[in-house]
Amino acid sequence: MKQRFVSVGVAVFLAGCGEIMPMEQGVAPDGGGEPQVRPVARPGEADAAVRPSMRTRTVEEFDTTSAEERQAAERAGQTAQAGGQGRSLGRTIASLGDPARPGLWIETPLVSAAGQGRVIFPSNGKAVELDLIPIDAPRGAGSRMSLAAFRVIEAPLTDLPEVEVYSE
Repeated sequence: MKQRFVSVGVAVFLAGCGEIMPMEQGVAPDGGGEPQVRPVARPGEADAAVRPSMRTRTVEEFDTTSAEERQAAERAGQTAQAGGQGRSLGRTIASLGDPARPGLWIETPLVSAAGQGRVIFPSNGKAVELDLIPIDAPRGAGSRMSLAAFRVIEAPLTDLPEVEVYSE
């Protein structure tokens, strides 16, 4: 009888382990230790720049876009602006988005589908070509913009700049 209680107790204990460490997370290659966490790319981010490391502290370290990428995005934005290309979607207040998320992008309620576009910072006339990413929010709710885009248009990182958004 005592063995039966021990067997039932072990079975209950092992069943509870499935709740603590689900099989989907996997285990370390040696069969023990901490579960492995594998990053999953967001749709459209398969070819995006590498995320900064956990030791990252400065703006330059967080912004993983190259100087050439930022210059090309600025040139494309200025060319499109000079040529009057694109359709104005309106103005929005932009806050700094996730600084660890690489690339040139703006998450905004001004678009209903992802696409390419540009942002102009009226205070200095700087423009940048970037990805337009829709968010589920009222049109006037504001937007989140990437660190790299903030740097290209030379907007202060701690401000909430008003920007004009255009679609291609």
